[in-house]
Amino acid sequence: MDPITAIIALVITGIGVGFASGLLGIGGCFIMVPVQYWIYTSMGLSPDIAIRVAFGTNLLVVLPTVISGAYGHNKKGAVFWRAGIVLGITSAIGAVIGATIAVQLPGAILKVAFGLVIFLSAIRMLTAKPPKIDEKLKDKPILWAAWAFPIGIVSGIIGIGGGIIMIPMMLVVLKFRMHQAVGTSTAIMIFTSTGGVIGYIINGLGVEGLPAYSIGYVNFSSWFVLAVTSVMMAQVGVRVSHKIPARELKYIFIAVMMYFGLKMLGVFDWLGLPI
Repeated sequence: MDPITAIIALVITGIGVGFASGLLGIGGCFIMVPVQYWIYTSMGLSPDIAIRVAFGTNLLVVLPTVISGAYGHNKKGAVFWRAGIVLGITSAIGAVIGATIAVQLPGAILKVAFGLVIFLSAIRMLTAKPPKIDEKLKDKPILWAAWAFPIGIVSGIIGIGGGIIMIPMMLVVLKFRMHQAVGTSTAIMIFTSTGGVIGYIINGLGVEGLPAYSIGYVNFSSWFVLAVTSVMMAQVGVRVSHKIPARELKYIFIAVMMYFGLKMLGVFDWLGLPI
């Protein structure tokens, strides 16, 4: 793949990621990881290196994007900061552990695990009965931490900010309202993505075959293009999200998750579908 084509693909991806982050309270991992994996393998990187660099770079892009999204959602009163901090710190610790585990696993396993987690999270969110929600959320820091730690580990292993699996848990188990789950998720991912980035940088130092401008498993040329475009679009997504009813917002979230989960699992290739 020539550099111009790669840059154009990253710009378009960054725009979509930023909008998705603000709209759905997620880091956009299910968009960035497949696109980066495609670019890196097209450039001749081994699949093992490509998937890890895609994960590490994705987590660094998530950081400024979710900071921008959290700022916008906070202005709308949709961030429950007490829960966000507890969930965020606990999941960040898990993310460092998860990133350390990930570098020991084959790239093919990581790719399938990524797609499977996203797809199953979508199914769970689609089939779960709507919870009965109190007018005011109760403080349950021990319960929050107990759920956030394993989610952080999974987030670190498959290189995501965690929103895509954190939001279903917040809705189904912790009884958040949809808009509040989306807003608080952006705050949580500030912590989770930081922990994951640290893990992927440390565990990638000294590895041979990395693309230019990489520190560990984080590529800063891809990060710059994705981050600049996604941060600008995050505020647009925030504004749109607060104009969409919670029911419709939930189904948009599920549809996008299912598509990219199936894409990374290779289902569309197996069926011969060019999507």
